Amino acid sequence: MKIFAKIAIAHILLIIAVCLALVFGGVYAFQKPGPLAKTTFVVIDRGASAGDIAETLGSQGVVSSPAIFKFVVKVVSRLGPPIVLKAGEYEFMPHMSMQEVMGKLESGQIYLRKFTVPEGLTSWQVVQLLNKVAALKGHIDTIPPEGSLLPETYHYTRGDSRAEVIGQMQKTMQDTLALLWDKRDTDLPLSSPEEALILASIVEKETGKPEERRAVAGVFINRLKKGIPLQTDPSVIYAITKGKIEDNGQGPLGRRLLKKDLEIDSPYNTYKYAGLPPTPIAAPGRASIMAVLHPEPHDFLYFVADGTGGHVFAKTLEEHNRNVAQWRRIRRNQNSIGKQKKP
Repeated sequence: MKIFAKIAIAHILLIIAVCLALVFGGVYAFQKPGPLAKTTFVVIDRGASAGDIAETLGSQGVVSSPAIFKFVVKVVSRLGPPIVLKAGEYEFMPHMSMQEVMGKLESGQIYLRKFTVPEGLTSWQVVQLLNKVAALKGHIDTIPPEGSLLPETYHYTRGDSRAEVIGQMQKTMQDTLALLWDKRDTDLPLSSPEEALILASIVEKETGKPEERRAVAGVFINRLKKGIPLQTDPSVIYAITKGKIEDNGQGPLGRRLLKKDLEIDSPYNTYKYAGLPPTPIAAPGRASIMAVLHPEPHDFLYFVADGTGGHVFAKTLEEHNRNVAQWRRIRRNQNSIGKQKKP
């Protein structure tokens, strides 16, 4: 009997030892660096079980043992509050341990993608870019109202709809415009936030230099106060393109704006009609809206390119004409140099 008792005890001790070895081995495997060699994106489907998730992670090389991963998730869930592994797209870094992977899935640290809308694009251009984002669902067929989309960086997750992103852009513009309008200067010739948006879109298209925005805005504000036509080329271009911009490296028209274009009969032709055009001509950024609502106080009524990417300003037509003549000389020289550089 003593022999049988000793054998039984030995078997029990062996079983305990094996169990302890398995437990410690499993813990070690769960905590050690994983097999992933490079950053990998994995989509966890909504409603997937712990087993399904473990198999997905194993097939993508994120975890070395789907069985251990599933086992630990179930054991931990029974010992404490249930672990809920959340759906979404995740970014897993090289050699993440199964413990780190489980923590990431439990906390729902989904990967946020970015979509940036540059200042000065038309709604048509924004939609073209958005429809090319492969991680989004749905297709935008209807072009949103011009100027209704705020240029900014927006975050989204794989599987979000393009319509949702458009809605986010529109709400951000509405909220931003309302906030900035409430803090505007008091002596502006603008009767509504919509008029401010229209003028901001013109400022956005007229200058790419941040330090010039308030000065350019001041010129247009002065002209509106005096009833002088704005005479801005970008609005005439919009009259021709309706926002459907050429993309061939030769400007929005695919050519230079011609003198005869300035005679087009359109409410967007600010050479022919005084005041603001009926809608924005592009999407102005926050800075351009701010510039219009807080323009630089000065007496300038004219400006023209200076050949360096900026503009030179003038108070009188005579002074402006001299500046225009200087700009034409600069442009001729630039064209001449460009031709000489061609093989």
